[in-house]
Amino acid sequence: MAAAVEPVPAIGPRVKALREAMDLSLRDLAERSGVSAPMLSQVERGETSPTLQVAARIASGLELRLSQLLRLDEGGTVSVVRAGDGRRGGADGHRYEILSPPLPGLRSELSRHRLTPGAVTGGPGDPPMHEPGARETAVVESGELELHVDGQRHRLATGDCVTFDADLEHHFENPGKEEAVLLAVVSAGLRRS
Repeated sequence: MAAAVEPVPAIGPRVKALREAMDLSLRDLAERSGVSAPMLSQVERGETSPTLQVAARIASGLELRLSQLLRLDEGGTVSVVRAGDGRRGGADGHRYEILSPPLPGLRSELSRHRLTPGAVTGGPGDPPMHEPGARETAVVESGELELHVDGQRHRLATGDCVTFDADLEHHFENPGKEEAVLLAVVSAGLRRS
């Protein structure tokens, strides 16, 4: 007698949102996962629930672990990153901490950057350039900064806020005599139609 195959909880809307966030067509995800496009379409529309084996293949095609796709490793619908627990990096007078949690499908990231006098972002140890279509909004918490973007320089003081196309070559520089701190939100690129 064959063992019963346990279906997974309804994941259709999540699969569709993750697929679209990665700018994948159904056919693209089918190629990456080995699950047929018609089956993926049925899963996304909630017409069928995939088995754990099929869900694992879909997760792999989305570059996730099955537990991430099923949200088994998340503590519910609210994720808290405690002060000082963010992912950290930087070098040469620029330190940053990513304050948002590393959740699959998250379409924005919040980070705090600290620049000593003369320091510049965009050096070794800094995060890579942002994906096409990404936007960045930054607010200066303290100090003064210069934003260099697309061949132009913009002076910013405490409390100033700036939004720009983050896929353009850019960096922040601290021209002052004190440490400068900024909060930045990078939003993923818009879906292509």
